Amino acid sequence: MTAKVYAIIVAAGKGLRMQEAKRKQYKLLGDKPILAHTLMAFNRCEPIDQIIVALPAEDIEFCRKEIIPVARIQKEARLVIGGAQRQDSVYNGLQAIENDDGIVLIHDGVRPFVRQKHLLACIKGAHQHGACILGLPAFDTIKQVNENNEIVQTRQRNTLWLAQTPQAFALKLIKKAHAAAKQDGFSGTDDASLVERLGATVKMIPGSRSNIKITDQEDLLLARAILKDWPNEAGKQQSLTADKKYTA
Repeated sequence: MTAKVYAIIVAAGKGLRMQEAKRKQYKLLGDKPILAHTLMAFNRCEPIDQIIVALPAEDIEFCRKEIIPVARIQKEARLVIGGAQRQDSVYNGLQAIENDDGIVLIHDGVRPFVRQKHLLACIKGAHQHGACILGLPAFDTIKQVNENNEIVQTRQRNTLWLAQTPQAFALKLIKKAHAAAKQDGFSGTDDASLVERLGATVKMIPGSRSNIKITDQEDLLLARAILKDWPNEAGKQQSLTADKKYTA
């Protein structure tokens, strides 16, 4: 039996760090909004069956009319109302999935440069391990500071990784993790942390430094530089989808 694969794209943030009235997910990157680029990447990933986008309530119609058509989504797409916090938005997205079997990828709407090989690796990893996330080994020296920004410790970076998205999970596991967090009033920094507190193991998959999260103007400048070479990524699709379906 082939398990269904879902993707939840979290795009309900207010984008305060961008310091502009327009939400960051709708800012233009080249000739398309950032969110449209992100949706295009997931639309190209053949194993994904359905894309769910969590948005502010007031943006649902805007996204339906202005973002989905630009992204040329061919997969089944569903728009849901996000929550006050990112964790709430993911929870709402999970509630929109009636099926408890299968795999779900959870991704930031403002990470438009996720590579197809990494989407496929996350899907495969979730099938094999139940939970996995993209990340990068820490490449700078890590300093721990106190409330006065005084260094109290230099951390050994060989065991430290920087978490990225997507984060992929067996649906039963991530739904259980979010339900437990909601019941306990626990707020995690990412979805993996909710799974970790259940005692489950989360596998780390090496990602890419180009998979940036666009949160401020400096990120946007970097994203424009990455975009110049990004059309080549779309051209790799055919060679990457040979193993397009993974069975549970």
